[in-house]
Amino acid sequence: MQNNLGLFLAKRAFLTPDNEAYVDSVSDLRLTFAELNARSNQIANALLADDVQKGERVGLLLMNSAEFMEAYFALAKVGAVVVPLNWRLVADELEFILKDSGTRRLIFGDEFVDTVAELHARGDKTDIQQWLQVADESACAHFAGSYPGFRDAAPPDEPEMLAADDDMLYIMYTSGTTGLPKGVVHTHTTAIWAILTIAANTYFREGDRYLAALPMFHVGALTPLAVNVYRGATSIVMRTFDPVRAWELIEQERISTGLAVPAMLSFMLQVPDFQRFDYSTLRWMMTGAAPVPPDLTREYADLGVEILQVYGLTESCGPACLMDSANALRKPSSTGKAFFHTLVRVVDGEGNDCAPGEAGEVLVKGAHVMREYWNRPEATAETLIDGWLHTGDVAVVDDEGFISIQDRIKDMIISGGENVYPAEIEAVLMSHPDITEAAVIGRESARWGESPFAIVVRSDTSLTEYQVADFCREKLAGYKQPQGVAFIEEIPRNPSGKILKRVLREQFPGPADQ
Repeated sequence: MQNNLGLFLAKRAFLTPDNEAYVDSVSDLRLTFAELNARSNQIANALLADDVQKGERVGLLLMNSAEFMEAYFALAKVGAVVVPLNWRLVADELEFILKDSGTRRLIFGDEFVDTVAELHARGDKTDIQQWLQVADESACAHFAGSYPGFRDAAPPDEPEMLAADDDMLYIMYTSGTTGLPKGVVHTHTTAIWAILTIAANTYFREGDRYLAALPMFHVGALTPLAVNVYRGATSIVMRTFDPVRAWELIEQERISTGLAVPAMLSFMLQVPDFQRFDYSTLRWMMTGAAPVPPDLTREYADLGVEILQVYGLTESCGPACLMDSANALRKPSSTGKAFFHTLVRVVDGEGNDCAPGEAGEVLVKGAHVMREYWNRPEATAETLIDGWLHTGDVAVVDDEGFISIQDRIKDMIISGGENVYPAEIEAVLMSHPDITEAAVIGRESARWGESPFAIVVRSDTSLTEYQVADFCREKLAGYKQPQGVAFIEEIPRNPSGKILKRVLREQFPGPADQ
């Protein structure tokens, strides 16, 4: 049997055709697996009739939608390569990704018509030859065809499969927190092994209903949605995240599980009187992409909801480590152990395994690790060494094998010769009752080389810099103390919830007070 990701949807539609596959939280569009597969086949056949080629790149500039999901599986079936596009990017940033990837067709939503019109006006700055807008023909831009019209004119029969195994499935561009984004290449094999890996470790039940709150252009959404197809779970999809709407959906759709980054889970707890919603069906939520404050795990445990930390990367197609439910409260700062089909090591600068409690770099190995960075052989060679993915993340492992992520190597602060991990200080700041978000960066110091600097979002505007510093003095060693505090309205984050330290360094360049 050929390993083609699109066949997963076809098989699920055959096994449980009438089960609910997809629920749109805005329009209340509901699709069974048979209906979702039929729509996917239609767009696949339409593309084949339009002479789509195996390996041809197709961009998706879409909000979370059935069109995104059906197109993803359709493109997999016909052997085209999906290029999921971050809809928060401006035209210049999108132009770079489209040109770098060689994208020739673009499917886009109504929300982005102005940005896409700007790209179209730039002519050969991109290689796009077909523009498809998710709108009726009469409402489309003058240069675009109607995606629904294009799809609905084609038959719903299963198309010819044109790709399998190690053929490319998608090129997903990293968020570019430290520079220009790189295209992470995943194949049908790596994506399928990511699905199998997650399915082997997570706690799905028959009839589970899953809250999908992350943007589909991110691996943290795209891989779990494919897992839901594999396991036959229903995906209740939020077009964009809203904490009040999340509670409403949990109650209305009887949601049992899902995934949200820590900031989302924190925002949900800040909803006034959220206990008025019935969340009795919610068993567990997976969370990751940023350090998880232990207090967050405990607060949800008090509600009867397990918070399971996951650690993963775009380069690993999602999975690396997962905390099991039995140890989530016992070790709330840990991200657990390696997934079943995954190997994880923590190594020192010489590549030797670190002793328990010693900080080192996380390495990941598994059949779900990316094939390469697109057109970046040097970056690929630096990141993939002897089959091991060098993550650039710092962690410690304890004597039981549980891994706790400390920080990014590039974000580590060296103060007076001591390594200082911003995530540790951020966790302390987040435990303050009047602080809702916190980030820590290093600023140049004439005395110490670098000193920590805290950027804080406060819920009580009377909170002062002195009070924050006093709070930290009781909980952190002297060399870890923030040498200055700034208050802002919102911490800048990328779509996966990671703090954009580069933006904060530009905003607060220093130097440090000491």
